[in-house]
Amino acid sequence: MAKRIKTRSVAILATVVAIGAIAAAIPASAAESSRETLTQTAFVASDRDRALRQIATVEATAIATLMRSPGDVEAQLTRAMATSYRAKLTNSRSDALAAKAQFEAITARNPRDAEAQAALGAWHLSAVKSLGGLVARGALGARKVAGLDALDRAVALGGPRALFPGLAALLRLAIDPGDPVGASLAEAAARGSTPTALDRILQRRAAQLIGPLKNRDPRAVQALANRLLPLGQFK
Repeated sequence: MAKRIKTRSVAILATVVAIGAIAAAIPASAAESSRETLTQTAFVASDRDRALRQIATVEATAIATLMRSPGDVEAQLTRAMATSYRAKLTNSRSDALAAKAQFEAITARNPRDAEAQAALGAWHLSAVKSLGGLVARGALGARKVAGLDALDRAVALGGPRALFPGLAALLRLAIDPGDPVGASLAEAAARGSTPTALDRILQRRAAQLIGPLKNRDPRAVQALANRLLPLGQFK
């Protein structure tokens, strides 16, 4: 179970967002490299072209795995996250729709998969945040209520881990800095367990929101939440 948590955690976001272990035919070092690459893209990379090359490398590894093992859920989620990241960085409607279809297929087959639910929720809320509710729904089929429902499921399924309430807090507060649920989720993330590096990253980022929240500074909360989200360093 600990190994599964470690390999799966890097795959979500979405919001962030990273990847888990891929097929046995791919060396373990390749899976680890992919996880590190996607995490670096989400939270560190500052050059858009380089980030896109990193995403392409991760996506190619996932596709190679799926050619060998089409039912590999880890590779499916990895590919979906790569597609979603590219959609955000290039403003590609076709990639955004492809990522949505992939996330929905994964959650339909594995409804109790917390990572997949978080990824789907992040897709919906990221689209709403970027485009506004009406445009996001008309152009992409993205809905705020669907995103919130998926994130709530991820938090419930994820147990005490910091990753899920941390991601949910950032997304909620990026859309509505006065969201009381987002504020409580930031507090929960600060107290959560951190079995993986991604849990630790999102715990630290959610905890950064607590000060502005206590100071009742909604503009600071919203600006910070947007900046702390996966790929938030790209405007």
